[in-house]
Amino acid sequence: MSEWKARRFWKASGVRPVGEGFEVALDDRPLRTPGKLPLLLPTEGLARAVAAEWDAQADVIDPHTMPLTRAANSAVEKVTPQFAGVAGMLAEYGGTDLLSYRADQPAELARRQAEAWDPLIDWAATDLRAPLRITHGVIPVEQDAPVLARLRGHLLDLDVFGLTALHDLVTLPGSLILGLAVIRGRIDADTAFRLSRIDEEFQIERWGQDDEARDAAESRRAAMGVAERLWHLSRRG
Repeated sequence: MSEWKARRFWKASGVRPVGEGFEVALDDRPLRTPGKLPLLLPTEGLARAVAAEWDAQADVIDPHTMPLTRAANSAVEKVTPQFAGVAGMLAEYGGTDLLSYRADQPAELARRQAEAWDPLIDWAATDLRAPLRITHGVIPVEQDAPVLARLRGHLLDLDVFGLTALHDLVTLPGSLILGLAVIRGRIDADTAFRLSRIDEEFQIERWGQDDEARDAAESRRAAMGVAERLWHLSRRG
């Protein structure tokens, strides 16, 4: 028996204002989440980008080619009802932030980490008022509770779509500071991805890289790019 697949049933998509946001309509049917909730988007730009993903579908609908739609669905169905919990989970990355954990050997790797990461540690201390401690080797370091609380406060100040965008920008590189640097315009997502892979690239230079690892890395890079796009498209004003 062949697997059932959803097929295109509409001729064209459109965007229309609803309340304080926008919705996408397939012909005249408003788009809803998989859980049948209204998909209310904060900006016309994001709504048009989601509509374009639906317009690009051929006969068979492929959700993997609609990353903004999937992210918007997550914002409505998953992040909205547990906003504080998601913010708290992401805030925990500050306590074990990638940028705080440095190699002690070899010296070349330690040098590359310091050269790439120290400017962002300094930026976090000044712009975010969150000075993080740095450790070397495998010794864990405990961050100050007021610093972690301040970082959590930055997350609680976000809206639902902003927090949704930040999720992949934090969890994929393993760094709250990298994620916050992207949404605050300090760096872009490609730079954050590159900075998160200093250790991996150092090892690749010496031992090479297999195809599976390369494909997984590219998937993470692409997902971070989508998250950055979601952030910009969902900003009002």
